[in-house]
Amino acid sequence: MPALDSTTPITSELIAAHGITPAEYQHIRDILGRDPNITELGMFSVMWSEHCSYKNSKSILRLFSKMNAELPRQEHLLVKPGQENAGIVDIGDGFAVCFKIESHNHPSAIEPFQGAATGVGGILRDIFTMGARPILLMNSLRFGDLAQPVSQRLFRGVVAGIAHYGNCMGIPTIGGDIYFDASYEGNPLVNAMALGIIKKDEIVRGAAHGIGNPVYYVGATTGRDGLGGAAFASKELSEQSHEDRPAVQVGDPFMEKLLMEACLELLKTDALVGMQDMGAAGLTCAGCETASRASTGVEIDLAKVPRREPGMTPYETLLSESQERMLVIVKKGKEKEVEDIFKKWDLHAVKIGEVTRGDKYRVLDGGKMAAEIPAKALADDGPVYTREEEKPAYLVEAQKLDLAAVSEPQDFSAVLKRLLAHPSIASKAWVWQQYDHMVRTDTVFYPGHDAALIRIKGTQKGIAVSTDCNSLYVFLDPLEGGKIAVAEAARNVVCSGARPIGVTNCLNFGNPMKPEIFWQFHSAVSGIIESCKALEVPVTGGNVSFYNESPQGAIYPTPTIGMVGLLENIEKRVPSAFRNEGDIIFLAGETFNELGGSHYLMIEHGLKQGLPPRLDLAREKALHQFILAAADGKKLVSCHDLSEGGLAVAVAECCLRSRDGLGAEMKNFDGVRKSQKGLRADALYFGESQSRVVISVKPEHQKDIRNLAQKQGVALYEIGKVGGDVLILEDRVRLTIREMTNLFEKTIPNIMERQ
Repeated sequence: MPALDSTTPITSELIAAHGITPAEYQHIRDILGRDPNITELGMFSVMWSEHCSYKNSKSILRLFSKMNAELPRQEHLLVKPGQENAGIVDIGDGFAVCFKIESHNHPSAIEPFQGAATGVGGILRDIFTMGARPILLMNSLRFGDLAQPVSQRLFRGVVAGIAHYGNCMGIPTIGGDIYFDASYEGNPLVNAMALGIIKKDEIVRGAAHGIGNPVYYVGATTGRDGLGGAAFASKELSEQSHEDRPAVQVGDPFMEKLLMEACLELLKTDALVGMQDMGAAGLTCAGCETASRASTGVEIDLAKVPRREPGMTPYETLLSESQERMLVIVKKGKEKEVEDIFKKWDLHAVKIGEVTRGDKYRVLDGGKMAAEIPAKALADDGPVYTREEEKPAYLVEAQKLDLAAVSEPQDFSAVLKRLLAHPSIASKAWVWQQYDHMVRTDTVFYPGHDAALIRIKGTQKGIAVSTDCNSLYVFLDPLEGGKIAVAEAARNVVCSGARPIGVTNCLNFGNPMKPEIFWQFHSAVSGIIESCKALEVPVTGGNVSFYNESPQGAIYPTPTIGMVGLLENIEKRVPSAFRNEGDIIFLAGETFNELGGSHYLMIEHGLKQGLPPRLDLAREKALHQFILAAADGKKLVSCHDLSEGGLAVAVAECCLRSRDGLGAEMKNFDGVRKSQKGLRADALYFGESQSRVVISVKPEHQKDIRNLAQKQGVALYEIGKVGGDVLILEDRVRLTIREMTNLFEKTIPNIMERQ
């Protein structure tokens, strides 16, 4: 698109190029009482894009707030979905946690390093703009088949970008999840999550209160990088998407580190009124949102904005998404105090405007009017659509599965080896070894556990975090897949001994204009709500990422769940791996003949079909109560969730992640088989029935464990003992720890080193 300035005529072609429909353009004319100029058209374009306005998803997202209102313990949710940049949950003793997950998918597809790096930078600003100090990072990543060179290139670049930004910021990246599937070829998913700690009485709001209060621009200079990034994220990827490379921001983590420290220092003064990140839609978004939240006006002069490129037009300055910038509302009379803080940190702090009466976001350029729009019209009053829904036709065939036609394997050991060597299951150490996961010295459970765990300095508390979503389940049954995504993320947190306290989500789907995609989206959200309601966990906010389609088609629907849990006493934490020779191994939960959507079915039989396992939420909740009671009584040595690859993979991981390379012998599955008549051996070993964990306990605690399980109504089966250097499952599996380690640990490094 050529340079746009005040002389550019508004044509129907230009309106369409900005993603504005004829009806939306007429609505803009009605709001303004006139035609917009080119700068105003650009402002409406980014703020009414799906990325900023959620115009195609807002009608469904409102269901989260409705659900939250029906949950107990409302007082713990201090900042609710949509109110601010991130959600905040009370954790007691005057502290709260601030957390959010967001996508940076399209930028990462075009420029994997910078796309992922700036995704990390953006989510960190969402946290410290609330006044919270970020203490951890997580991520959830999806790529195409890792055997393909393009997937290897994207994988390498994204991981390097995440590592670069987080490591330079000095914030540990302590966990996440990674899957590889052909549906993501050409459209990887890069979902970044951050969590910070804040005192309840120090929460900062992004609102422009106080008529006459100065509006300050702080941080880095503004350039042309990231121009129109929000609009770029609101359309499908195509063969021409490489031309949108200028829409990808360029990050500087060292600058952001200075900005974070300066903003947190400013928080300790009484000079701060409000603060807002200049993320998606840049100055346009920051200005109109702060005004809208306070029901005030804001006036700024672009001539005062620090710029690093000459000749930038108002259009470019307002829509730029250059990184490491904030808008700060300051108490009148406190200007010098603010300027001194940012000068100390060698950052720009320039008064560019002030809070005004009325409701207008007024933008001047050297005193000349460049744009004048009601702030709420940009921030809150964009169009809201309820799109047409239709159950996808593919489900008729995809959900069919005749188990009688699925032969059981001749060699169960060989199947387990193939599962352990699949990139989605194999060790991700190649990834997390690039992250500094121990910086700040608060990390307790490093990557590889069911949930990451970090201590809160000066307290006994710990915070457990998990990200999760089995997208094949969602593809095969969006409602059940959405339910399972929440349940498994919660189960991972519970396995560490923590109680789930909040959910953030990143809802990654294809084009919402397609009825089958919108049906997937609505169904998955309904499933998320069903699980959150049953488990009494509020949704604090998150992100919707639509238009995740490449010329090859839409991605698998991927509603990523970020689950946060609270551990009141970190000394009662429970690791995932076996620890002691002679400990007794129990399987908690029921196993059924469920192979639909399983990794076993995909890898061994080449089938991605069938109904995924059914989730009984009452059974899931009972399992959580059992684990938490056992953890609180220090009766568990280890606890590990059963997910992809089922029981065989879970116990293999318990061995492989043990400190001493412990083996295990399990020859007692009679009780499991008696509880489910006709249970297939492959379903027992590799099926992915829900609400199950493997625990190990000291022999002297087995009676207590049985009593706790009985009290909660949880099925409990003693299946074996920890010990030796071999994994034995009846007479079907016998693998040494060494041969499993070679497969599990070396799969991804071997693939990446061959490039």
